[in-house]
Amino acid sequence: MPDPIPDDEETAGEIEECLDEIDEFIGTLQRFSDRVIAESLRVHLASLLRSMLEGDQCSVPDVQEFVASLERDALGIDDDTETGGSA
Repeated sequence: MPDPIPDDEETAGEIEECLDEIDEFIGTLQRFSDRVIAESLRVHLASLLRSMLEGDQCSVPDVQEFVASLERDALGIDDDTETGGSA
């Protein structure tokens, strides 16, 4: 089963392109608060991850790793900080 987000150069380019389009779209949602947008994205992301699991596009450990990474990113925690190292 493939990783949810492979670490290859082609995929990195696709991710950048997708992020640009998502940023543009979110810019059209100015009438909503950041909290409403974030909650809506959380619900949508959960549904997408469930669909990926059901479609055998990723595994439960893949999703767990992805969610843990998302939490670290959201809280500004890097792997060195988490393990007591210096950044």
